[in-house]
Amino acid sequence: MQGQGRILFIATFVGIVVIVVAVLFHLITKKKALRYRTILDNLEREKNLIASTPVPTELSKIEPIIKNERMEEKYNHWQDKFDDIKKNQLSRIDDMIVDLDTYFDKGDYKSCRYRIAKTELEIYKAREKANHLLEEIKEVTLSEEKYRSIVTKLKSKYREENQEYQKHKELYDDMQEAVELQLENIEKRFLDFEKAMELNDYNEVVHIVKALDTMIDHMGIIVDEIPDVLLMAKQLIPKRMREVELTAKDMIANNYPLDYLNLDYNIKEASNNINTILDKVKVLNLEDCMFELKTILDYLDSLFVDFEKERLSRKVYEEISHDFSKKINKMNKLAEDVYAQLDDIKRMYDLKDEDLDIIKEVNKTLVMINDDYKNLLGRVGTSNAPYSILHKEIEELTIRLKNMEESFDIALKSLGNMYDDEQRAREQLTEIEAFLKQCKVKIRSYKVPIITDDYFVQLSEANEAILEVIKELEKKPIVINTLNTRVDTARDLVLKLYNTTNEMVKTAQMAEMTIVYGNRYRNAYPEIDAGLMQAEKEFFKGNYKKSLDTSIKTTKLVDENIYKKLLAVYDD
Repeated sequence: MQGQGRILFIATFVGIVVIVVAVLFHLITKKKALRYRTILDNLEREKNLIASTPVPTELSKIEPIIKNERMEEKYNHWQDKFDDIKKNQLSRIDDMIVDLDTYFDKGDYKSCRYRIAKTELEIYKAREKANHLLEEIKEVTLSEEKYRSIVTKLKSKYREENQEYQKHKELYDDMQEAVELQLENIEKRFLDFEKAMELNDYNEVVHIVKALDTMIDHMGIIVDEIPDVLLMAKQLIPKRMREVELTAKDMIANNYPLDYLNLDYNIKEASNNINTILDKVKVLNLEDCMFELKTILDYLDSLFVDFEKERLSRKVYEEISHDFSKKINKMNKLAEDVYAQLDDIKRMYDLKDEDLDIIKEVNKTLVMINDDYKNLLGRVGTSNAPYSILHKEIEELTIRLKNMEESFDIALKSLGNMYDDEQRAREQLTEIEAFLKQCKVKIRSYKVPIITDDYFVQLSEANEAILEVIKELEKKPIVINTLNTRVDTARDLVLKLYNTTNEMVKTAQMAEMTIVYGNRYRNAYPEIDAGLMQAEKEFFKGNYKKSLDTSIKTTKLVDENIYKKLLAVYDD
């Protein structure tokens, strides 16, 4: 009985599985059929939309306005193109959709997929062709409204420009006739537009509208710029030229060399350019006119900048030249004095001939500066030496003289190493004393309970070494080798003390911080209390390193990162 029950259960289960699979297969097949049916319906709808394109309606609007052969040819051409779409392309699409229905009914979805793609491509081509055809036809059917609207705006713009011209007519001087002639030409083009619209000659209308747009834009430029151009060309620039000429004449009378500006040639060229611009304006050619006039005006304005630069340069030159003359005379006298005492200096410091080469080089430089200064003075007041150039040259000579003075000072100092060594020793003594002072300030800033005997020994040695340096510096003459040895010894001892001070203060601070940090755990951990008591004893004995090691080792029992935290706090 049990075996029969098991067989019955298995048979029932298999039957249920078969039914479920059959139902799922049926649902999937039905869903696929529904999806393809939807695609076929969309293709049919797309085809019908192409067929219903309102091309015939738009063509019917063309018939009443056919008044020339060109328009009639276009009409016939459009009619033929639409007939081709309906008779050929749509008919072919219809056949393709019928074939798709056949394969769909057979359930051959694989063949359907390929033919659907071809049908969609064919529909796309037909739709694009129909839409393009409709746009071409509408270009004509909507032309009158479109171009009327454009011309209305152009007329409004033209009236504004004409009113602006009439309002300021007097500003146009002898250009009134040319401007009014151009206004008449624009009005004639408006009449040509009306005639072309009456004949429905839309090809000509396009050209007329473009011409009107260009002419009115140009007229706007004419109305805006001609008054400014005439004002600049006939009044502002000529007036500025006269001011330039008068200013230049006055400066030349006051001995300012202005030949380098080439004024006569440049002003003549500017006058010729103005005449050329006025000739262009007469034929209403304003291209670059305003730019060229502004360039001329900027040039004339720049001349006043040059004039002022010359005045300022002359003033500065005279001041610098006066000071330079004093300095170079003083330098010449100093160089003579040094050369007069050179033999004595050589014996005093036991110098060799090569030790004096730098003095000889400096003297050569001084001779060259003297020669260049004399040449500069000889060119003052000549036509090829404006003060703006003389100013720069005297500044360069001043810099050269200053550099030479520095070299001369170095040369004098280099005559003997004793002076340099003494100065270095005094500077190093100041630095060493500053380091020693920092050590004392540092040790006072943190009141350590105990200062070890070793520290006092180092402090005493450093003080004694500094006193030895001071003694050597007070000797006359100074023994440089001994002085250098004393300085090196003092520096080493003070640096050693400086490092010892920093290390002792740092260690004491960190030990104290660790003990304070560990106090919070004393009541809870007896071993921490014992360890910190030992650290405190070492701390007050002056054994700061041992105190720090003991306190860190003790505190690590509850905080492994105590040392990192300690360093972070100390660094901050």
